Amino acid sequence: MSENTPTGPLHSTAATTATAENATPGNAGEKRALPGDLTHAQMIDRIIRVDHAGEFGARRIYEGQLAVLKNHPDAAVIRHMHEQELVHLKTFEKLMVERRVRPTALHPLWNLAGFALGAATAMLGPKAAMACTVAVEEVIDEHYRQQHEQLDDKESDLKNTIEKFRAEEVEHRDIGLQRGAEEATGYPLLTNAIKAGSRLAIWLAERI
Repeated sequence: MSENTPTGPLHSTAATTATAENATPGNAGEKRALPGDLTHAQMIDRIIRVDHAGEFGARRIYEGQLAVLKNHPDAAVIRHMHEQELVHLKTFEKLMVERRVRPTALHPLWNLAGFALGAATAMLGPKAAMACTVAVEEVIDEHYRQQHEQLDDKESDLKNTIEKFRAEEVEHRDIGLQRGAEEATGYPLLTNAIKAGSRLAIWLAERI
């Protein structure tokens, strides 16, 4: 294997795809795709499927929070975040049709789990609801950053969409912090648990 071949577990899927496409059989030191590496099409399928699932889950989280806090002063800002998530969701729904990407088979689970998470944290109080937002959006920020790095300039429209949505997710995180998320009872435990669940949801939605 060439010294230039990516070996780390976090090497770019896009780079691996390009390597596979450019390899010429019979060349000494040729670069070969490794078992389990994704093609470009498979990578795009995963990105659109998981992002659609994530935006749907975010929509349901905010709907769960609004069901509990609809008369609270924080309801207006929660509605603002919910409206932005609806725009994100509709964008990925359109991309799924254009790119012929199937939704995750776990869609019914995200429907229930997202609403339950939003409602449960809201029942703990508005600061706990904001802590939920901070935890989820920090994971999404990280997730969208990784996707942006994976995509090459041939997917500039998708890259730009992901970057725009990432900026809005960061805005949601900042709103949560400004609204006292860190003052929620058990903040470290609560946010770490939600982050772990969010990362697991991402992993599952990419594959199932």
